[in-house]
Amino acid sequence: MKYYLIAGEASGDLHGSNLMKALFKKDPNANIKFWGGDLMQSVGGELVSHYRDRAFMGFSEVILNLRKISKLIRYCKKDIQEFKPDRLIFIDNSGFNLRIAKWAKLQGFETHYYISPQVWASREGRVKTIKESIDHMYVVLPFVKDFYEKHNYPVHFVGHPLLDAIANKELINPKDFKSENGLDDRPIIALLPGSRKQEISKMLNVMLSVVEDFSEYQFVIAGAPSQDKDFYTPFIQKQNVHLLLNRTYDLLSVSHAALVTSGTATLETALFKVPQVVCYKGSRVSYEIAKRIIKLKYISLVNLILDKQVVTELIQTDFNSERLKEELKTILNDYHRAKLFLEYYDLEKKLGGKGASEKTAKLIFEATGKS
Repeated sequence: MKYYLIAGEASGDLHGSNLMKALFKKDPNANIKFWGGDLMQSVGGELVSHYRDRAFMGFSEVILNLRKISKLIRYCKKDIQEFKPDRLIFIDNSGFNLRIAKWAKLQGFETHYYISPQVWASREGRVKTIKESIDHMYVVLPFVKDFYEKHNYPVHFVGHPLLDAIANKELINPKDFKSENGLDDRPIIALLPGSRKQEISKMLNVMLSVVEDFSEYQFVIAGAPSQDKDFYTPFIQKQNVHLLLNRTYDLLSVSHAALVTSGTATLETALFKVPQVVCYKGSRVSYEIAKRIIKLKYISLVNLILDKQVVTELIQTDFNSERLKEELKTILNDYHRAKLFLEYYDLEKKLGGKGASEKTAKLIFEATGKS
């Protein structure tokens, strides 16, 4: 069978790679083309476009790159038509994918969506487009299934693929890890500033401003797989700051605390049971637009899934050196940490258990056709 997958960003690449492994296991003769990244490429198939070529952050940057985005959309449609996949699979990345899905449905392609667009967070009207364009939807968060049911759209809750990715991770010795990477014996505070250049620069400038106040700890930046070492060089000139490229899970597995940019990384950090402060700061234009269309009490997946504030969120003007210093001291407190660990265990239970990739691959392979 022929499969065409479209993923964007590092998290989409991770989940896409695990889905591809499961598809190859279910269908050994699978012929796969995909838009993704290095992890998907390492599984097999044919890479059409790398996600780093489509990393546009915020409303203003998207507007500035409309011509490039339009060109990519035209190319994607042409490539799908030539490949003629039996299954067209979208992974998150709604801005790009929903445009392709609407067109693909009209062309008669069978459409599958793994990890729903965040229509539950903003622009709820997009549900109409999803119902018209997507034959089969696979959601990874329990409250998202409830959201779609409210709109009379049946979906599959498959559990969260991060549970598998983390459970399958090889255990490492913290002492050996520190020694091999030029770190000393002090506890580690991990910095997860995101994956796009604009985002990383903005977040690290504030995150690194607290380093001198916590000399009893060492700070380690989790370098994104989409960026090279040279990009991070200006940020690691500061004393007591280190960089590890493309080893986020290893870093989280030995970290004492973390400062994390809002996104999938907040959930990953929680599943590694690392106390965290969630941070977000966008351009003023993007933030003002987002504030008007996003209808959520929280921005982190941890708080959204548990439906209460478990981790502190520092957003826009609240994301400053003083507040960050204050909240970091809080999560380093033993009493607060013990309470947080219990909340993290509850979070894991709510995510539905392991096997998301295998469940999704089986459903895709056995799908009975277009709706």
